[in-house]
Amino acid sequence: MQIQDNEFGLVLFDLDGTLVDTAPDMVATLQAMQADHGYERIAYDLGRANVSNDAMGLLRVGFPDLDEEARHIMVSEYVERYADRLCDQTRIFSGLDILLEQLDDAGCPWGVITNKPEHLTNPLLEQLGLADRSVCAVSGDTLSVRKPEPGPILLGCDIAGVDAYRSLYIGDAARDIEAGLRAGAATIAAAYGYITEDDDPREWGADIIAVDTQELTQIVLKAVNLEA
Repeated sequence: MQIQDNEFGLVLFDLDGTLVDTAPDMVATLQAMQADHGYERIAYDLGRANVSNDAMGLLRVGFPDLDEEARHIMVSEYVERYADRLCDQTRIFSGLDILLEQLDDAGCPWGVITNKPEHLTNPLLEQLGLADRSVCAVSGDTLSVRKPEPGPILLGCDIAGVDAYRSLYIGDAARDIEAGLRAGAATIAAAYGYITEDDDPREWGADIIAVDTQELTQIVLKAVNLEA
């Protein structure tokens, strides 16, 4: 699909690592847990690369000697701690606040499709001033399935009243691109996001790759027929 050659009417974002830089708070939560459990704190960059893998992904790199059952038990502790500092240092990625303003001004709807649970997604969007502006916010537990299943993206399109083939989905993980493609949306890989060293956005099958938020802005504005 040639994104630049199509007129799109809906822009959908993954949340963590795509629209919002949640790593500072998510990694700080893990580091505090490590310290309290007698572990050495991991390097920030290692934690950041694993944020898109949710709490379990962070716990795997933070507590590598524990088995999966022990880490599952720790998930609730992590989530409770994270909820207490949900938006201390979290910010919209630089430049994307301007992109959202341009979409708003043009009346082009945008929304969020994330695997983050609803009890964290909604307060975060509220604190960032995005909740009343997004046309939809579909979380990881809104439906019985989550990405890479296409259902959440299709639901977002239904809420917005825009056919999936006229939507863009932007994400920083292979499951995001898979979900978008299965839904029939055009897909953009956010290569600036939370990506581990052994992963390669070029292998995800996205329609196009944005190396940074500036390039993403240019791609999106052209796709919705706005001047970059």
